[in-house]
Formats: sequence, C-alpha cells, structure tokens
Amino acid sequence: MAELLGFPPQVLFGQLLIGLINGSFYALLSLGLAIIFGLLNIINFAHGAQYMLGAFVAWLGLKFLGVNYWVSLILAPLVVAAIGIAIEKTMLRRLYKEDHLYGLLLTFGLALIIEGSFIHFFGVSGQPFSAPELLQGGNNLGFMFLPTYRAWIIVASLIICFGTWYMIERTKLGAYLRAGTENPQLLQAFGINVPLLITLTYGYGVALAAFAGVLAAPIYSVSPVMGSNLLIVVFAVVVIGGMGSIFGAIVTGLLMGLIEGLTKVFYPEASTTVIFLVMIIVLLIRPAGLFGKEA
Repeated sequence: MAELLGFPPQVLFGQLLIGLINGSFYALLSLGLAIIFGLLNIINFAHGAQYMLGAFVAWLGLKFLGVNYWVSLILAPLVVAAIGIAIEKTMLRRLYKEDHLYGLLLTFGLALIIEGSFIHFFGVSGQPFSAPELLQGGNNLGFMFLPTYRAWIIVASLIICFGTWYMIERTKLGAYLRAGTENPQLLQAFGINVPLLITLTYGYGVALAAFAGVLAAPIYSVSPVMGSNLLIVVFAVVVIGGMGSIFGAIVTGLLMGLIEGLTKVFYPEASTTVIFLVMIIVLLIRPAGLFGKEA
C-alpha cells in the first residue's frame, strides 16, 4: 500500500487512532474539570484520584462481587459521585467564597490521601481488567486494524461529552446551573434549591472522571498512580480550551489527543511535551484560552 506523508498508512492511522483514544479520555476528564470550575469555581485537583477510583471500583466489584463491566459503567460513577458529594458537603462548601487557591490546596491534599491509601493497600503495580467479551476482537479496515473496544471508547466518550454539553447549554436544567453561578440569590428566590444544585453538579463532574476510569481499566492497568500520571496533561487541555468552557474542554481534548498522536509519528521525542508547548503558545496569544471568555 502506498505511503502517506512518507509513512505506511498502518503507522499513520494507528497513531491517529491512539491519539483519538487518548483525546477521548482528555475530553471526558477535562469536561468534568470544566464543569466543576465553571459552575462551582473550584479547581478540582482530586480529579485524577477520582478517575482512579472509578477504575478501582470496577476492578474491586468484578473481583469480589462478580459485577460485570456493563454494570460497572453505571455503578462506579454513582459510587464515586456519592463520595464526591460527601466531600462537597463536608469540605468544599466552606470554600466557595474564598480564593481559588484554597480549593486547589484542599483537593490536592485529598488526592494525595486517596492515592497514598490505595498505594498502601494495593501497591503501585497495575491490576488487569479484561474488556467484556462483546467488545473483544476487532475489524480489518484494509488500511488498519480497528480493535472493537477502542472504537467503543471513542463512541461512548463522544456520546457522554456532547450529551453533557447539550444538557448544560440547551436545557432548562442547564439554564438553572448557569444562573446558579451568576446570581444564586435570585435563583434561590424563585424556589430553586441552589446548594443541592451545586452539590449535584460536583457529583456529576466527579462521575465523569469515574466513567473515564472504567473505560480506561481494560486498556491501562488499574493502578493507584494512573490518575496522577494523567492529571497534569488534562489540566493543560483545560487551560488551552479555556477554564470553565464546556465546549472548549470537549473539542480541545479530542484535538490535543490527535496532535499528540501525529507528533508520535513525525517527531516522537516531542510527543510528551507537545500539549504543554501548545498551552504556552495559546496563553501567550489568548490568555483566556481558545474558547474562554476574556475578562
């Protein structure tokens, strides 16, 4: 088969696929961060630990309770969301009127506690988690082999991401959420329970991280450090898209994954730093991010 841009099509499309898969995780995680920051003004540094918790809930459920993958896709986000809601009610709620730095430091401390606890009990080596039988195997497309599970990750993340965007930007519930951040006293006067709305918003943002963790479990080993390895990259993606921008988080996450994949083909040495280089360039040209609102 003829080469494309000097590379065999299998290599080029294979890396694009890997980039799109990574971008799917970036989009899901950065979307959760953007929701929490945009609607609650909290920089949630515990997001990586909550992503790891989602994977561990799925793994523990399968190992000790026989809970299958499909049930875990629903159960793990609910369990981690419940933990997140408890954190919001007991800790974060006290910090909403304070500087962003206090929320960052609190969630950073929580991330260290959660990760350290799991390292103590499970060690740093990864635990295997198999994909469900329905999603095993793949299809030969002629120019590349497409594993079924990887295709599922892309489809599932796109459905969740754009479904979330539609809910926030196009529904009455989304209007309440946006109004709750801009003028909570006025919304409360109309009989809306704003504290409950804020709590559920944080829970949903955390649930997105846990959902991504379950999706990641069959591809990456389930490890206590899996979240910390990814979190800094996801924060860079959020900054590029614009802090608090829902649409920016989704588009930038997918785009950065593709750029990272292409960089692995043309200049592998820069593949681990290209996202941070893009972040620096964007901040110099447009400090609010590609989709963020200028102050």
